[in-house]
Amino acid sequence: MLSRFRLVLAALLLGASAVFAAGPALAQEGPQGQPGQQDMGFDSPELRVLGQADPSVRKATVIVNGDIITDTDVEQRLNLVIAANGAQISPDERNKLRLQVLRNLIDEKLEIQEAANNEIRITDAEVEKAFQRVAANFKQTPEQFSAFLVQNGASAASIKAQIRGEMAWSRLLRRKVEPTVTVGDEEVQALLDKLNAAKGTEEYRVGEIFLSATPENQARVMADAQRIVQQIRGGASFVAYARQFSEASTAGVGGELGWVRAGQLNDAVGPVVTALQPATISDPIVVPGGIAIMALIEKRQVLAADPANAILSLKQMAIQFKPGVTEPEAKALVANFQKVTQDMGGCGRVELVAKEIGATVAVNDAIRIKDLPPALQEMMKTLSVGQATPPFGSAKDGVRVLVLCGRDDAGVKGQSASFDEVYAQLNEERVNMRARRYLRDLRRDAVIDYR
Repeated sequence: MLSRFRLVLAALLLGASAVFAAGPALAQEGPQGQPGQQDMGFDSPELRVLGQADPSVRKATVIVNGDIITDTDVEQRLNLVIAANGAQISPDERNKLRLQVLRNLIDEKLEIQEAANNEIRITDAEVEKAFQRVAANFKQTPEQFSAFLVQNGASAASIKAQIRGEMAWSRLLRRKVEPTVTVGDEEVQALLDKLNAAKGTEEYRVGEIFLSATPENQARVMADAQRIVQQIRGGASFVAYARQFSEASTAGVGGELGWVRAGQLNDAVGPVVTALQPATISDPIVVPGGIAIMALIEKRQVLAADPANAILSLKQMAIQFKPGVTEPEAKALVANFQKVTQDMGGCGRVELVAKEIGATVAVNDAIRIKDLPPALQEMMKTLSVGQATPPFGSAKDGVRVLVLCGRDDAGVKGQSASFDEVYAQLNEERVNMRARRYLRDLRRDAVIDYR
């Protein structure tokens, strides 16, 4: 249950429901450099790390244009972020994350206030309906889900507050920002021409975490970056860390840069990204203005066919080791498992063979190759229908094989960008840029009282 909690909750906490999240930028952009935002960095004397919060006492932590953010609000949102991230963090990292959560809550207040000033109000019924959808994702009633949140140190009120903020902001942007954005036909055609000229060249879907640094504090920031890398490689969410810690303009979308070519990245970052394997992250990189951590999500050829888009029908066979099994016994079981699955003769005999050797069977009739772990992706690209992968797994979790029962290559064919798609992309990027400026101005003009 906890893993499902992390998966769905992370989508909510990281702004997946926002209609106008910050769009992709280039890694060389560096920190946001926005008035009012830099004042809220980790080293700001105004943003003190507060003591332990007592949930029974709701004290003001910050007053934003007269609206209060309490220490309980901060703690509950912090617990949500930590639960969604799924990693144990040190007290020092928790304190830093708390400051970032506070910054997010301030932005949330500003967005709700600005929406209200423009006579945009999100009703309790709208928020409740959205909350019910989140609960349904967990196959729980709203009441059960609320109790589950409390068990994780959070509350339904904290999630509902974020839902309200995202709905209000997106509605405001649709009303005030989107109508002011224009994209010319000539611009669209120019981008189409560039895409067609680049057809067949490699491009990379990249994520970034940027931490600003000076010569005086670079060693400390590098140590922080190394700890972040360690946490992510240990299973923590890159998106969650980017959302909470990154100082780049892409923080709002979890560090997502989108699809870029190597030449669009700065000289320090480009060679590192192109050398990464998909679904991996780099060591910390010294770049102008600070430290960068890069993630290669996936790569492809521009407008070219992508075998990773093939839809597979799979059957998984799994065996578990009995407690106390010796290493020789385990090796013998795996060897026999491999032999019978390789000699099975196709998907039609999976259930029969599984019964003979005491294996369990699970079926997935529609999974894309690119949604599998990287090592399995490479296997599946060359596997013929009816064949099984070599066994994989561990003594603790058991050993499995995947049997390929079918392949739909309809999504593999080469892409062709359309005028409407390019127009929509350019329009969204401009809306996103203006939205970031809008929020920057709200921060600059706000009266924020730190208690």
